[in-house]
Amino acid sequence: MELIKSLLPPNSHLQSLKLDCGQLNDSSIELLLRPSLQELCFHNCADFSGKLLSEIGSRCKDVRSLYLGSVAEKRGRAIHISDLEELLGGCTQLEELNLMFDLSLFLRHNFARVWALASKKLTSLEIGYISSVMVTELLSPNVGPHQYPNQIRPSILPAIQKLSLAVDYITDTMVGTISKGLALLTHLELRDAPLIEPRVTFDLTNSGLQQINQHGRLKHLSLVRSQEFLSTYFKRVNDLGILLMADKCANMESICLGGFCRVTDTGFKTILHSCSSLYKLKVCHGSQLTDLVFHDIAATSLSLTHVSFRWCNLLTNHAIKSLVRNTHLKVLDLRGCKNLGDEALAAIGSLCELKMLQLDNSDISDVGIAYLQHGIISSLVSLSVRGCKKLTDKCISVLFDGSSKLELQELDLSNLPNLSDNGVLALAKSRVPISELRMRQCPLIGDTSIMALASMQADDDRGHGSNLRLLDLYNCGGITQLSFRWLKKPYFPRLRWLGVTGSVNRDIVDALARNRPFLHVACHGEELGTDPWNNIDSSYMHDYEELDELEQWLQEGEWESDDEEMEDAEDDADVVV
Repeated sequence: MELIKSLLPPNSHLQSLKLDCGQLNDSSIELLLRPSLQELCFHNCADFSGKLLSEIGSRCKDVRSLYLGSVAEKRGRAIHISDLEELLGGCTQLEELNLMFDLSLFLRHNFARVWALASKKLTSLEIGYISSVMVTELLSPNVGPHQYPNQIRPSILPAIQKLSLAVDYITDTMVGTISKGLALLTHLELRDAPLIEPRVTFDLTNSGLQQINQHGRLKHLSLVRSQEFLSTYFKRVNDLGILLMADKCANMESICLGGFCRVTDTGFKTILHSCSSLYKLKVCHGSQLTDLVFHDIAATSLSLTHVSFRWCNLLTNHAIKSLVRNTHLKVLDLRGCKNLGDEALAAIGSLCELKMLQLDNSDISDVGIAYLQHGIISSLVSLSVRGCKKLTDKCISVLFDGSSKLELQELDLSNLPNLSDNGVLALAKSRVPISELRMRQCPLIGDTSIMALASMQADDDRGHGSNLRLLDLYNCGGITQLSFRWLKKPYFPRLRWLGVTGSVNRDIVDALARNRPFLHVACHGEELGTDPWNNIDSSYMHDYEELDELEQWLQEGEWESDDEEMEDAEDDADVVV
């Protein structure tokens, strides 16, 4: 609160406010909400109650874009249907609404009535979680208020073009209601994560797929069954369902299908050959997807730029050789395709526009990585080789030998048993301006790597220190208390996310978190990620002396800390040891 007070003085012209609210609560509402605001983006609102919604409705009547994450998720915080009613009734100019929390807690019999108050200008709606029954009742035109059982209700959310929902079950009834009721829909994203195996009445079948895109406007479709709680799939959908859907989706530009275990090459080929405008195709857990789907890919429009085949275990190098005939590919996600090897990399190396490449758990080796060095590596922004067991330190030397000007910003080297400090030293020496580096579960990575990264100077114009915003070191075998001295200021001046093993020493970890209040320290193995709107590096930049303290430390054999709190923690740790 004290920091927010100094950052947000009275300002009648403030239109956009984006905050991580992890350390704020209801007491800050009056300070945060201004009548002039048109865009609000509040992440991590677990310590707020539903009052946040009602106050936005009464104080920010001109807001056009609203994002609220995790509202009232902390124990003791409540949210009521009346709070949602105040929000929807008060914000009459809303065009984009993202409610990223559980809306299934609201009573169903009031839910549809409240949404009748929503802005008629609302074109985009995203909900963190809601039951499929509530969605169906909300959008069913023949369900009027209880006091008027014979009255047909006017269309709810008439202007919606983009709808993104996480639900308990994706069902035929829900899909049909959405497709029929939202006449202007261009984007539909549905994701479920069943707790138990769905019954036929609460599942998606071929009949449901046939109802998609009844108004012919749909451009982007995503249907994903998550494996979060249960290993389950859309078992009642087969190739026929995809054929029926493709017949109405010839103008589709983006399709994402996850968990369709009974769909074979026949169904997926239909999509590729029927949708001539398709530029983005994602398939997850395509257990029957094989190389044959790309056998005659030359007969398609070859317009794919974003391709993702995650956990499609039957794909081999031959599939990738055919796929790269789409020469303008920019994103290629092949995570979990364990049968892909160096031959696939040789083909991928010809893609001169590729920006993102993800090869997790594949069978590639250092030899295959060499195929990238004189080709796509100069265009890559993101590279992930997590779990590629054959890779060694040599792959770092091959990639970053200094012969090319690199744009690489994100690198994932996690779960590489043969990656050692020597590889990281080579990376630091390359001066590549990496902003996100993941090396979790690397048993040979130790303190030397942290010292090397701390002294890394990637850009002479931005002063001494690493460009890293994210560093994941969770469960690296050689990390000791010494590393934490190098994780303090002034090193890693731009670091916002850090993953470590909390058991190294809890007191030191906590002291580091207090020493760097803008640093998110994760200790339980959770995946780290930066928020796309949080591009505020310059806010925390300082000019430090250009002193190579790594060299000084190595010469003197000692590092003197000026941070008493962390020194005390380190001393206590030594006593315990």
